[in-house]
Amino acid sequence: MLKSENASSAGNQQERLIGIGWIIGFVDGEGCFSISFVRQNDKANRKGYRTGYQIGHEFALTQGQGSVSSLHAVKDFFGVGGVYENKRYDNHTESLYRYVVRKRSDLVEVIIPFFSRYRLRTAKDKDFTKFVKCVEIINAGEHLSKSGLLKIARITETMNHKKSRADLIRILRD
Repeated sequence: MLKSENASSAGNQQERLIGIGWIIGFVDGEGCFSISFVRQNDKANRKGYRTGYQIGHEFALTQGQGSVSSLHAVKDFFGVGGVYENKRYDNHTESLYRYVVRKRSDLVEVIIPFFSRYRLRTAKDKDFTKFVKCVEIINAGEHLSKSGLLKIARITETMNHKKSRADLIRILRD
């Protein structure tokens, strides 16, 4: 159960301090729901890699070192995921930090229900809806077939930066 659903809990005090609206606005501006594909040719005999691809799913928020406390507040609010440092080696003086939830059960039981109940207000809501569809396909085990992987690839082509999956789709069809 999400902390935000129990009005008398200690977690509700945290919710009032952070606020659902703050979470929604923060994710609308800085959040990302993403699906990734990693080629795994050498593992094609293994159950989870029959298609030659590993599918990843992730909810993430990114901030500079000066605002890392906001990521910890979000982690505390949801009670899942982790905050990780991405060291920078360019001309920037501070590292980037990411709050990341990758564990499927955490996505299905915590993150997806929250954003289904409290809708995002920007175009990111459409990405979230597509993300949910991909996670449902994965949860059903359809990603283990080429047709299921193809379905996910077509959905992800229209998400976030609309990265072309034409090569992946061509490989799967052929």
